Amino acid sequence: MTRCEQVVLATGNAGKVRELAEPLAGLGVEVLGLDKFPDVGDIVEDGDSFEANALIKARAVAAHTGLVSVADDSGLEVDALHGAPGIHSARYADDWEFLAGESRDARNIRKLLHVLRDVPEAERGCRFVCCMAVVFPPSLGGREWTVRGAWEGRLLTAPRGENGFGYDPVFWDAELGRSAAELSRTEKMGRSHRGRALRALLDGWPGKP
Repeated sequence: MTRCEQVVLATGNAGKVRELAEPLAGLGVEVLGLDKFPDVGDIVEDGDSFEANALIKARAVAAHTGLVSVADDSGLEVDALHGAPGIHSARYADDWEFLAGESRDARNIRKLLHVLRDVPEAERGCRFVCCMAVVFPPSLGGREWTVRGAWEGRLLTAPRGENGFGYDPVFWDAELGRSAAELSRTEKMGRSHRGRALRALLDGWPGKP
């Protein structure tokens, strides 16, 4: 297999690798995770947008491996908070103390619900955003591009559902009448920001019929 038939997904998350590997396999492309390149090390994501952070990761991995790299950055934008937590979604409540037995996701949700405690339902609009970046190293042409997917919803006042991760339990999909944490994996991929971004990426993939 030649290098141009391999793509490195800039994540150690096996689930994300599977999500990209399945559709790209039909195009004759093998997807590798960062677990295959343990010497890549930590990548500092200091961009000011989802696109910038995704490109930072993809460029770093492409430069290190000499292979095509795909990276994503995602988060939750809340209208009442002028788009926050946004690119800081994963670290939103790092300035809050953990409760006993509390996960990082649960702490982020606890802070968000506290901040929005007085915001009425009509003003609790939000969206999940995912940006994916593709970077070809110079030896393979140096092409770069990004795609974006968004999932519109509103924030609940208390968590609902046991599936998913992150802010899924407080994200309400009005069309389906369920929270993101009440959806199956297949249902979520059909609706979600990541699913939309992934489909946009595949639509623009070089060599796709």
